[in-house]
Amino acid sequence: MRKWIAGCASVALLIAGEALRAQQGASDATTAARQTETDEYTKYELLAPDSASFRIRYEVTATTAGAKYYYNPIRKGSVASDEAVYDAMSGEALPFEVVSGEEARKDALRADADVGTDYIRVHLARPVPKDGQGRLLILKTYKDAKSYYRDGDAIVFNRSLGIRRNSVVLPAGYELIACNVTSQVLPEADGRTAVSFMNGSAGEAPLMLRARLGAQTGAAAAPRPLTTAVSWEAPFSGETEKQRLSERAHQDRDIVYFLKEPATHAFRLYHDYTESRPGVDKYLNVVRAGSTVSEPSAYVLDTGEKLATQIMNGDEFAAAKIDAGEAVAPTAQVVVIRFTPVKKGESIRLRISETYTAV
Repeated sequence: MRKWIAGCASVALLIAGEALRAQQGASDATTAARQTETDEYTKYELLAPDSASFRIRYEVTATTAGAKYYYNPIRKGSVASDEAVYDAMSGEALPFEVVSGEEARKDALRADADVGTDYIRVHLARPVPKDGQGRLLILKTYKDAKSYYRDGDAIVFNRSLGIRRNSVVLPAGYELIACNVTSQVLPEADGRTAVSFMNGSAGEAPLMLRARLGAQTGAAAAPRPLTTAVSWEAPFSGETEKQRLSERAHQDRDIVYFLKEPATHAFRLYHDYTESRPGVDKYLNVVRAGSTVSEPSAYVLDTGEKLATQIMNGDEFAAAKIDAGEAVAPTAQVVVIRFTPVKKGESIRLRISETYTAV
């Protein structure tokens, strides 16, 4: 756990500001009853080039306390089809309907809705809890010949993207030949190529990527499984190949630090973490040597449920026969947070707060 956090320090620091602004935005929106969201991630899967169509997987978290609905705009110029919406916590399908901008404006959540835009109005599985979240997965297919088209022997995806975290998956057999945004290029499990990036600018990223036939397909294109062996290319000690080559834009751990007075050598932090592995029923944080932890607390962001926390030393931890996935020294501290075991197809998102002192 500690190694993972260290490995993503740069990403965590980048996300920290976003998370803090999202938290402040959610607080402001509670008063104004306006829709707010955070943790947006969009995956575009380009379909057959002559179809001018692409499949969208949109992950988003509603943050307006008390909200019972979420409004997702249908982009102008795109024809939407095959819509489906799921609650990320339970995996269950959610009811929705497509409404006009005028209809959306009747709800205080979207009083600012564009009257010329249609919206997918989602019925949330539960009202957004105070200081909590409503996580959604929205699926749809867009047809948009201005965004996705042929140009000679190449295909082009030309679309301004306002979402901060994005991935574009090329059709099978196509290789990337140009991209105007700094990106991470990774293979999908089926061998297709994914182009992933984080938009750190204040506005939309004017993405334009080009690809052409030439990549392998079928079994020959499937990548080998990533391992947990430490990579010699790691920029710091301890990063595994699996960690180093994971999709950075899709990482879902947010960390925010609150520094106390310098003389205290202490800082408060909270981090948000999603657990989706079936059967997992606890979160473990092995405190790094030289630091001490105090005041741990945790709750489920999806429901507001408070969770019990426990600080154990290494000897107590060993006696409890809990596997931390790493060696735990007898004098080390371990924060243990238990929750209801995760079921297949479900997930929970935790907010964990702790105070650390390191002289």
